[in-house]
Amino acid sequence: MGNRQFSLLAFLMIGILMPGFSMGQSTLPSLGDRISGTVSLSQEYQLGQQFLSQIRRSAPTIPDALLNTYLENVSFKLAARSQLQDRRLSFVIIDSQEINAFAAPGGIIGVNTGLFLNARTEAEFASVMGHELAHVSQRHFARGIDQAQAGRFGQLAGLLASVLIMATSDAGQGTAALSAVQGLAMDQQLRFSRSNETEADRIGQDTMYAAGFDPAAQATMYEQLLAENRFGRRPPEFLLTHPLTQSRIAASRGRASRYPPQEYSPNLEYQIMRARVVAHYALDKAALVADIEERLAASTSTFTREANSYALAVAYWENEQFTEAERTLAPLLEKYPNQISLVVTQAEIYTKQNEPRRAMDFLERHLEINPNNHPLTMAYVDALLEARAYNEAAEMMSAHARYRENDHHLWYQLAEAWGQAGNISQVHQARAEYFLLVGDLGNAREQLRFALRIESDNGANPAEEARLQQKIREVEQRQRALSG
Repeated sequence: MGNRQFSLLAFLMIGILMPGFSMGQSTLPSLGDRISGTVSLSQEYQLGQQFLSQIRRSAPTIPDALLNTYLENVSFKLAARSQLQDRRLSFVIIDSQEINAFAAPGGIIGVNTGLFLNARTEAEFASVMGHELAHVSQRHFARGIDQAQAGRFGQLAGLLASVLIMATSDAGQGTAALSAVQGLAMDQQLRFSRSNETEADRIGQDTMYAAGFDPAAQATMYEQLLAENRFGRRPPEFLLTHPLTQSRIAASRGRASRYPPQEYSPNLEYQIMRARVVAHYALDKAALVADIEERLAASTSTFTREANSYALAVAYWENEQFTEAERTLAPLLEKYPNQISLVVTQAEIYTKQNEPRRAMDFLERHLEINPNNHPLTMAYVDALLEARAYNEAAEMMSAHARYRENDHHLWYQLAEAWGQAGNISQVHQARAEYFLLVGDLGNAREQLRFALRIESDNGANPAEEARLQQKIREVEQRQRALSG
C-alpha cells in the first residue's frame, strides 16, 4: 500500500481503537442519538472534516466550477428530501475515470468523474448520490463503531478501508488495500455490511422519488455497473465496496414498481456536465469532434439534438476550433439565454480564443442577475487573468472566498493570482488557507508567519498584525490538539 494510503488508513483506525476519540478534542461529550450510542453527530462531523482534508491532499480533484456546483445542487436537492439530521455536507470530485462514489462520516460526499461518464441520465447519477446520502443519514459509520465496541474491529476496518479505496485514484493500491483488510473480515461482519447496502438502496430510492427523480433508475444504474464488470478484467471500484447481485437489482426494480407513476423528463444540464467530462478525458480531440458530428446528424429528438449540440461545441472548443464552437453553441444560447452552464461555456470560448474583454462584457449582465454565483464568478476571474488584470482577479476571488471559504481550489488559485499581482503577504495568507483545508497545519503556520513578518516589516496597522497572530495561535492550538 502506498504511504499516503497507509497513513490515511492508520489515521482513521486510531479513531476506532481509542475510546472517546474525537479528533483531538477528547473532552467532547458522547451525546449519541437514536442510531448510534457511541459517537455524537458533532464528533462524526469533525472526523469527516479531517478525512476530507486527507482526500484533498492525497487525490487529484477537479476544479471545474460548473461540475462542482452541479454536484452540490443535485446533492442538496436530494438531501432536502432525505432523513439527514445534520445537513452540513461537503463535496469532492476526484479526477479519475473509475466508476466511483463514496460517503464518509460527517456528510462527506465524493464522486469520481467516472460516474459522469457511466451514468447515462441524471436519474442514474442521482440514484448513486441518493444511496450515498442514505449511508450518511443512517450513520452507518457510527453504527460500525458501535459494532466495534463489541469487538468487531475487522468489520469496521473493512468499512473504513472501503472509503479509502473509493478515494484513491490508484486502482492497484486500492485493490491491495481491500484484499488486505477483507482478509480480516468474518462472514457475520460481511452480512452487516450487506445490510447497510440494502438499507441504503431502500432509503436512497425513497429519497430519489421524493426529490423528483425516477426511482427505476437505481436498477438501470446497477445493471450498467454489472455490465461494466462483465466485460472488464477487474470490477469497477464501486463494485469493490458496494457488491451487486442480480437479486439486489431485482429488489430495486420491485420497489420502483410500487411508487405512484409519474412523468419524468430528461435533463439537459446533466448531459452538459457529462459532455464536459468526456471532452476533458478525450486524448484525440479531432476524433471526438468527428464522433459527435456523426451523433448529432443521427439525433432523432429535440433533446438528443440539444445534448449533442452542446457536446459538439465543447469538442470544437477543446480542439481549438473556436468559430465552430461559437456557431454550434449559438442556437442553444438563443433558446436558453439565462442557463448559467451555457453562459459560462460561451465565456470560456471567448477567453480561450484570447478575447477576455468580450468574455467579461458577456458575463457582467449575468453576474448582476446572479451575484456571487460560483461558475459565473470563476469564469470572470479566468477572463481577468487572461487579460493580465491580476490584482482585480485576486480582489474578486478574495471577496468570493467569503462565500466559499472551504473551497481549496479557490484558495490555491487566489495564491497564484496574488503572486502575479506582486502582493507577497497575501500570497502567504492564501496559501495558509489552502494548507489548512488540505490538513497541512505545519505549512499553514509557516505561511502565516511569513505573512506576519512581511506585514511587520512594512509597518502594518496593529489590527492586521493582531489578526495574523491570532490566526497563528489557532493553528498551533489545532496542532497541539491533534498531537495530544
